[in-house]
Amino acid sequence: MNALPTAVFLDRDGTIVEDAHYLSSPDQLRLIDGAAEAIARINSLLIPVIVVTNQSGIRRGRFTVQDYERVRARLDQLLAGLGARIDATYYCPHTPDDACECRKPGLLLFRRAAEEIPGVDLSRALYIGDQMRDIQPGLALGGDAVLVPSPETPPADTLAAVERARVASSLGTALDWFLCTN
Repeated sequence: MNALPTAVFLDRDGTIVEDAHYLSSPDQLRLIDGAAEAIARINSLLIPVIVVTNQSGIRRGRFTVQDYERVRARLDQLLAGLGARIDATYYCPHTPDDACECRKPGLLLFRRAAEEIPGVDLSRALYIGDQMRDIQPGLALGGDAVLVPSPETPPADTLAAVERARVASSLGTALDWFLCTN
């Protein structure tokens, strides 16, 4: 049996919630079927669930940090109602043109999480998202990476993930591969 991951890093839009393209209001928030159950499963194993998300809508002026925080609070509320929780959330407010280190596939937010959350070993973590940029940090840091395609996933990302990582049909399936405890 393989050791359990020290953390599960999840993308938000397209992985936990339906991608609403600049999700700015709690009313727009829709959980992807099975996402809460999958997160609760991670929680039951006492593995930190860490969301790392690119939120360029802040920099683009499409919504404010306060709007983002209201959506985050609503997500936490919805998950709690279904017996699940996110242990930490990190977001990048920049656009690709800003060339920052915190925007995925940059590693800054992942390294920050490892510094702030006890026991997180980035090389023994699991990275799941619906775009290559979500899982590239896992590949760069030596962890396990799984692409869970959404309607927004470019076909080239799926092909790249097949070659360099793994592709799963759902978050639950991805977890089946790494959270087996027997």
